[in-house]
Amino acid sequence: MKYLKNTTEFYIEEPTVLSLGKFDGIHRGHELLMEHLASKKEAGLAAVIFTFNIPPRKSVEQVEAKVLTTNEEKMHIFEQIGIDYLVECPFTKEIMCMEPEDFIAKIVHQLHVKCFVVGSDFHFGHNRRGDYHMLKDLSDKYGYEVLVIDKMQEDKRDISSTFVREEIAKGNIEKANHLLGYHYFVTGEILHGRHLGSTKLGIPTINQIPPEEKLLPESGVYVTEVRLGDRSYRGVTNVGVKPTIEGKNPVGVETHLLDFAGDLYGKVVTVEFLTRIREERKFSSIEALKEEMQNNIAYARAWFEKNES
Repeated sequence: MKYLKNTTEFYIEEPTVLSLGKFDGIHRGHELLMEHLASKKEAGLAAVIFTFNIPPRKSVEQVEAKVLTTNEEKMHIFEQIGIDYLVECPFTKEIMCMEPEDFIAKIVHQLHVKCFVVGSDFHFGHNRRGDYHMLKDLSDKYGYEVLVIDKMQEDKRDISSTFVREEIAKGNIEKANHLLGYHYFVTGEILHGRHLGSTKLGIPTINQIPPEEKLLPESGVYVTEVRLGDRSYRGVTNVGVKPTIEGKNPVGVETHLLDFAGDLYGKVVTVEFLTRIREERKFSSIEALKEEMQNNIAYARAWFEKNES
C-alpha cells in the first residue's frame, strides 16, 4: 500500500475507485464500503481511501476528539484490507473553506477517480454543503460513477464511530468488539516502568503509554491478547493510573503475559481487549493488590479455557 501524506498536491496516475471519510475505527458499518471497493479493484481500478490527518471536528469546532484508531493503526488496518493507496490530506484552511464542487474537481483530477463509494450520510466541502446528491449531480460533468451505501444498523441505531466510542468509554468492550467486527486494540512500544511487577509483586508486566489522542477503555482490568509480529500471547491488562502504587502515575496500559518469560522492552506490541474483569480500584496494601492480581490471572485462564475450547 502506498501512503500519501503531508501534502495537498497528492497525485495518482492510474484510474481509481475512492471512498472518503474519517474512518475512525474501521467498523462493521464500513464493511459494505470495503466490499464495493474490493469489487471495483477486481474490475481493474486501484482502491483508494481518502481521509484527513486530524479529525476535522477538532479544526472546525475546536473540540478535542479522542480517536479509536491513530493514523498509524489506521494505516495498518487498511493495508491488511488490501487498499492500494491511503491519502491522508492535511486539513488546511484552504481545504476547509473549499467549495464542494471545487473539492470534488480537485479530487477527481489529482486522484484519477472513476468511481466514488460513499455512505448515505456523506458530506463534503465548506460547511459540509456537499452530499451524495450533489456528488451524483456532478458525475456526468466530471466522468465518474457513484455508489451510495446505506448505513448498517445495530439495536435500531446506525453503526458509527460514535456508537463504538460510547461503548468503549463505558467499558462494554465485548459490545464494542461486536460493532467493530474485531477486537479493540492499543499498539505501542514497551517502555520501562518502575519494575514493581517483577520486584515487589512477583508478577512481571509490560507497560505502554498510548498516544494522547487514543481513546482508552474505561479504567479497569481486562482479559487481553497480545500480538508481537506473528506471535500472540494471553494476557491480563490494567488500564488506568495504578492507584495502589504511591506517586503520580500517568494513564497507561499495563499487561501481564500468561506463561511468558522474556525481555520485550523496546518492542512494539498490540494489546487486544477481549472482556472486562473489574473496575480499577485502590487496595489497602501491595499484598492485597498481589492477591487480587492472582485472582485476575485465574479468571483470565478460566475465560480462555471456556472461550477457546
